Amino acid sequence: MVLDSQVEKLYEGFDFYNIDMHLTDKQKSLRQQVRDFVEQDVMPDINPYWEKAEFPWDIAKKMTKLPIMGGALFEHGAAGLDFLEMGIVAYELSKGDGSINTFYGVHSGLAMGTIGLLGDDEQKARWLPDMVKLEKIGAFGLTEPKVGSNAAQVKTRARKDGDGYVLNGAKRWIGNASISDVLIIWARDEETNEFGGYVIENPNETEGVTIDDIWGKVGKRSVLNGDIVLENVYVPKENKLAYVKSFKDTARVLGMGRYGVAWEAAGVAAGAFELALKYTKEREQFGKPIAGYQLIQQKLVEMATEVTLMQTLCYQMSLLIAQGQLSEGMVSMAKYNNARKARYVTQLARECLGGNGIVIDNHIARLMLDAEVIYTYEGTNEINMLLVGRELTGINAIV
Repeated sequence: MVLDSQVEKLYEGFDFYNIDMHLTDKQKSLRQQVRDFVEQDVMPDINPYWEKAEFPWDIAKKMTKLPIMGGALFEHGAAGLDFLEMGIVAYELSKGDGSINTFYGVHSGLAMGTIGLLGDDEQKARWLPDMVKLEKIGAFGLTEPKVGSNAAQVKTRARKDGDGYVLNGAKRWIGNASISDVLIIWARDEETNEFGGYVIENPNETEGVTIDDIWGKVGKRSVLNGDIVLENVYVPKENKLAYVKSFKDTARVLGMGRYGVAWEAAGVAAGAFELALKYTKEREQFGKPIAGYQLIQQKLVEMATEVTLMQTLCYQMSLLIAQGQLSEGMVSMAKYNNARKARYVTQLARECLGGNGIVIDNHIARLMLDAEVIYTYEGTNEINMLLVGRELTGINAIV
């Protein structure tokens, strides 16, 4: 049995503990706009792009009709969302497709967020207006071929040269890299070892920049991740982000990214569960819906419980961050828990569909493989676990 997502609406948002009662009308309205976009524009069309590992430009461009670009930023037409609204956006986009949410998160969160937090007024005015309209796409180049979890130890170097800087190094797993117009590269100064952010405009047209998409991914196949090689790439001084002095500045952006990924994991799990619940109530075997059999109900209850726990954890996290009380360990705990549980829930959802669960027409297989990606990025789950341990004990076990 294949669900026709062009005809059938998804099970209306599962909310067993009625978190909805805490949302304002504005937050509910935003949620509905994003949910409608996912149901009308993402679900009917995303699978062929995922299958072919192509970026869905036609779907991405429709995101401009949503008031979400720039997240919490207010200037230059950015959305000015509150923290709960930011979480809701990530959750609802991820219920439909992890690649779409990652494209949005990299562009709006990591790239626009970096410029909004760490750029000066001139830099923000130069780049943000076009990024809000998706006329320029942003990317965030931190991870390197030999530098992952130890992100502060990047090997890419910047050398002062006249009125600018020359960059040399390599980056890997950079989302949106090959389609970017505004590429932020994190590097250390050759002389001072000072950490800095350098913006390369139109990287595909910049001498010394080579970008190759990474092929063969089993998850998030329709968002493009790239390998970047930088060979004597000149960046003018006005493209060095004004307010970056140490890795702690970059960590401010990464912390918000981890917050969003905790919501994303919850959304992927919820999307898979809602699809499985709908399927099992409609799929009949031995004369009745399979949802009426104990073994299927056990799986449904397991999924519903984990999704509910993820939702309540995310909601409480949004309250803490709004009050300035969210610590590094708290956000790492949310990412650690939700990424693990998203794997579990999506696998149970696939089981509920039997053989139909392994084809992407039913969407769950795609969400299950996207959950594998979430487990590793924005800090591997092992690193996030140890960040929680460090906060609990006061002892650093990472190194």
